[in-house]
Amino acid sequence: MAISTLEKKGIQKENIFAVPLDNRAEDRKFFDTLHRSDGTSLIDIGMGLATALSVIGASIGFKLVWGPIYWGLIGAFVGFVIGFAIRLFIELVVKKNKRVLKGKHSEIILIIDCEETQAELIEDVLWSHFAIGVAKIK
Repeated sequence: MAISTLEKKGIQKENIFAVPLDNRAEDRKFFDTLHRSDGTSLIDIGMGLATALSVIGASIGFKLVWGPIYWGLIGAFVGFVIGFAIRLFIELVVKKNKRVLKGKHSEIILIIDCEETQAELIEDVLWSHFAIGVAKIK
């Protein structure tokens, strides 16, 4: 739409160069590495539940046979496993469905050769068509 608007404003097709960017072919990796991270954590819910269940296990452990330390550790382990399973389910099932529904949209780089007097008009057209960024080179 922005290209057709620019053509209506007097910019010739020969002065517009559009390059579509390719979408990523591979799916996102599930586990992060040292060099790449997607910003999601799988252990955040697990740590919270581990803390809560270890406190509960240690409190109840005073009345049980193995004592508060063992029951606190058992509670922490069970809480971590439950929280990790919840987060794993959310990432694999819930967020995957949202990603499939949203679809993949590629972006386009536009290189427009114009006079300095047309630069402001072109910039306004691109911003009105929701450009992510605009740069001018003189």
